[in-house]
Amino acid sequence: MSKAARQQVILELLKHGPIASQEDLQKELGKQGLKVGQATLSRDIRDLGLAKTPSGYALTVADNTSEPALPPVSRLAREFVLQVRTAQNLLVIKTSVGSAQPVAAALDEKDWPEAIGTIAGDDTILIVCRDKKAAQKLAKRFEGMIA
Repeated sequence: MSKAARQQVILELLKHGPIASQEDLQKELGKQGLKVGQATLSRDIRDLGLAKTPSGYALTVADNTSEPALPPVSRLAREFVLQVRTAQNLLVIKTSVGSAQPVAAALDEKDWPEAIGTIAGDDTILIVCRDKKAAQKLAKRFEGMIA
């Protein structure tokens, strides 16, 4: 799983409240299927600017209002997109395992007019486009990024 995706999971876990210790955070990540070493977890905590409160690690006020910056969609596409397929006004993008959500988030951030909305699973993104022509245009844009 990519660093951005792992850090997104950490932020999601902390939205439910503080987590008492790094060990507890490591266990929670394990429940999500992520095996993370202590050194990696410490770097993630530092990178995310998490606060150590009396009740444990928590999101800071700034973290509640803004997500960590995502890499450009072109870079994420180059690294993680494996296949692009169109079906009428739909675009199906296959990614490496665990990478669909960061790619979709970066796409949503771009706010391209061809895309009405995205749904991301673990390794697949479904993009709903305005029409067949918009889906084909967006498919070509993605294919150009991964070529």
